[in-house]
Amino acid sequence: MILPSSIQEVNDAAKIEEVVGDFVNLKRRGANYSGLCPFHNEKSPSFNVNPARNIFKCFGCGKAGDPITFVMEHEQVSYPEAIRFLAKKYRIELKETESSDQQRQEQQAIDSLYLINQFAQEYFQTQLFDTDKGRSVGLSYFKQRGFREETIKKFGLGFAQNDMDGLLRAGKQKGYNTDQLKKLGLVTQYDRDFFRERVMFSIHNLTGKVIAFAGRIMAKDPKQPKYINSPETEIYYKSKVLYGIFFAKKAIRQFDECLLVEGYTDVISLHQSGIENVVASSGTALTPDQIRLIKRFTNNIKIIYDGDAAGIKAALRGLDLALAEDMNVRLVLLPDQEDPDSYIQKVGSEAFLAYLKEKGKDIVQFETELLLKEAGDDPTRRAGVLGQIANTISKIKNPLRRDEYVKVTRQVLGVDEGRMIFEVNKLLRRDLEKHQALEGVTPPSSDDSFPTEEYVSNPVMAEAEMSVGDEFQEKHIAHILINAGGEWYDQAHNTTVAQYVWINIEDVIDYFDSNLYKKVVVEIMQRVNQGLDISAQYFINHPDTDVRQLASTVLTSPYEFSENWELKHEVFLNQRKPEDNYFKDAEAAVKRLKLRKIGRIIADNHAKMKVINQGDVEQLLPLIKLDQKLKAMRNQLAGELGMVVVK
Repeated sequence: MILPSSIQEVNDAAKIEEVVGDFVNLKRRGANYSGLCPFHNEKSPSFNVNPARNIFKCFGCGKAGDPITFVMEHEQVSYPEAIRFLAKKYRIELKETESSDQQRQEQQAIDSLYLINQFAQEYFQTQLFDTDKGRSVGLSYFKQRGFREETIKKFGLGFAQNDMDGLLRAGKQKGYNTDQLKKLGLVTQYDRDFFRERVMFSIHNLTGKVIAFAGRIMAKDPKQPKYINSPETEIYYKSKVLYGIFFAKKAIRQFDECLLVEGYTDVISLHQSGIENVVASSGTALTPDQIRLIKRFTNNIKIIYDGDAAGIKAALRGLDLALAEDMNVRLVLLPDQEDPDSYIQKVGSEAFLAYLKEKGKDIVQFETELLLKEAGDDPTRRAGVLGQIANTISKIKNPLRRDEYVKVTRQVLGVDEGRMIFEVNKLLRRDLEKHQALEGVTPPSSDDSFPTEEYVSNPVMAEAEMSVGDEFQEKHIAHILINAGGEWYDQAHNTTVAQYVWINIEDVIDYFDSNLYKKVVVEIMQRVNQGLDISAQYFINHPDTDVRQLASTVLTSPYEFSENWELKHEVFLNQRKPEDNYFKDAEAAVKRLKLRKIGRIIADNHAKMKVINQGDVEQLLPLIKLDQKLKAMRNQLAGELGMVVVK
């Protein structure tokens, strides 16, 4: 575990403009820098880098954070890996706590698997370039596919000789453990090389480490499978890996689209032609983990498969899973007898991309047309198409998208919209009841309308995307405290902005609508009471991801004061800038928040009064007095804010 002192040293050394500048072309804009966002595709720069705060913020996609967050997001690495990345950049020697013997042994075992795979990749590549058989068979095969040497080396391609134990002997000479070679599937239980007489494809994880291999047979042997793969290990789970993702992740972000093909050579050929946002499912149906891996970089998938029947079926496998993850899925079928590798070599990258754009079809539209074509004029089969399409639409979580698909497909199918809605609702209700049965929840009474979004959407996402109640005012309070909580509100009485805010909102803190803003306010007061730091930098580096994101968001603005008024026109501000007017901002924000909360408390008090018997004076009188006091407070606050209260 990396010591906090080392993490702090990295935080102190890392400059956001230097870290981002390694990946983004930045231009100075006043006191800040701007550039094209590396996290989404844009033509006009909305990506802002603030050296004074040491943070970045994209006003297009919303990504924000400090240097560590940027490295984590851009390189898709963990927090410790991002720390190590920056430590290496700034030549900082990290200090770490001693691991237990068991932890050390487990980590060493994992590290050794990566080392052995790296050795094997180098061994296979040496066999490819430095042996007669490798050059005449393996290298010749790759060059016939049109692969250049730099591409071959970049993707870690190689060749396995028809040698019983060549890799095993080389591994022993390097001091590698035979049992580990067997665990990785490089050597069989009979001490023979697993891959023989095959061209080799290295499979990399998201950080570029070699985790497995695939071998394509060169000899014509009908008894042997065309491809064989490494077995699953502690570092390789086939269902969680996409071939080429390490080389594609940057381009997927840049173009906000992932091209999904079937084979290894398809990925390499497209990549070499300049189309780098491409990965392969390696001949398997898409899995939930693979879809979520793509979703880390984009919501848009374009599936490119061969135009034969097998290709069509392969394209449709995993469709429901992608729709359930709220992905936008399009499908492109290539001309007969063509695959992505052969077609791009035939027409070139420009024509290939034009074809994808022209022929890409929405996946639900494609499936509808395909099933209708197969059904022909058979009324029974056409009726079955309705059920299949309704099932596909029911997997879509977003109710607005689902509604659009209902409207479009019912026209294609020639059915009444009510019938289509009924079929989709029936499936939605079935899935909901199944889910509720697992959760032990009694389902609501059924009707023929769409289930509410509460049932079919992600409640966490809904909470994140919708502003509820008084969240706007609560966010402003959090903004003030993060930005200026430690500043003086009244230096003569040793009162900070944080103390002033807390004294005035403590009685309404339980009425906060946002758990995040409430958490920030409470934590700030705890730190004030303990005499701890509450600077903006603390929150930018906060261990909670949501708090870090909030801090980065509230501390940046797409606007800044032009220097020209002072430099060219000699017009100077005669008062503090708004962001420096801490006490005025705090006073106004507290009053606005309390006015909203008191209104809520008055409403709650009225609800209590309604359920009490009007003759029960003993219970009613305290509530009436409270109502009068609350209204007096409300009216006073409204007057101070220059607002009119409608009674």
